[in-house]
Amino acid sequence: MAAADLVVPFRVALSGLVYTFRTQRHMRVHLYVTFATVLLAMMLNLRIREILVLLFMINFVLVAEMFNSAIEATVDLVSPNYHPLAKFAKDISAGAVLITTIMAIVVGVLIALGEDSWERIRLSLTTPRVGLPIPFRLVLGLFLAFIMVIVGKGLGKRGQLMQGGLVSGHAALGFFLAGSVPFITDNALVAAIAIILAIVIAQSRYEAKIHSLFELTLGATVGLVLAVLIFGVLPR
Repeated sequence: MAAADLVVPFRVALSGLVYTFRTQRHMRVHLYVTFATVLLAMMLNLRIREILVLLFMINFVLVAEMFNSAIEATVDLVSPNYHPLAKFAKDISAGAVLITTIMAIVVGVLIALGEDSWERIRLSLTTPRVGLPIPFRLVLGLFLAFIMVIVGKGLGKRGQLMQGGLVSGHAALGFFLAGSVPFITDNALVAAIAIILAIVIAQSRYEAKIHSLFELTLGATVGLVLAVLIFGVLPR
């Protein structure tokens, strides 16, 4: 009887994990990204503590996604018809997943850059130069991307300021940061990881049916063009 009491909770938990994987597209995407991240970590010869940090952040994202799925199912059960509070609850849980995903991306990029790249960045920031420093370029680019997204949403006929619209803000900001990486580091693998992560962000907006492929393409184009202009055209 005691053995059965131990086995049943594990079987129930495994059933919930399998059900989430089968029914939730975002969960499948997160798991695919997890496998790709582990393979890249092995290729980069990361240290044990760096791999542990990556695994912790990946676990953080997966758990957040499962909680999000559970909250959505509960809300649908309690309020099958549309209700502003039900939408609010779903939006909050989706926002929690977005925050954990962004933090995981930031941690992954920081680890992938490595200490040597950060030392070169530090030296470039402390060396007198005519051009703009990297942090100022990043802030300027993010600000311009935000302005262009707002203008683009104003030109469109659907969507809201913070959701939907002609130009995807997530895609614009994600691809601006990803497009800036090749100008900051010479590591092609890190640049490729940044692009993949930006694609994952855009794909999540498409899967959630918030943006169309055209709107995501416009956002990605805005971000990449700004990255080239600010990091490639402005004097260094």
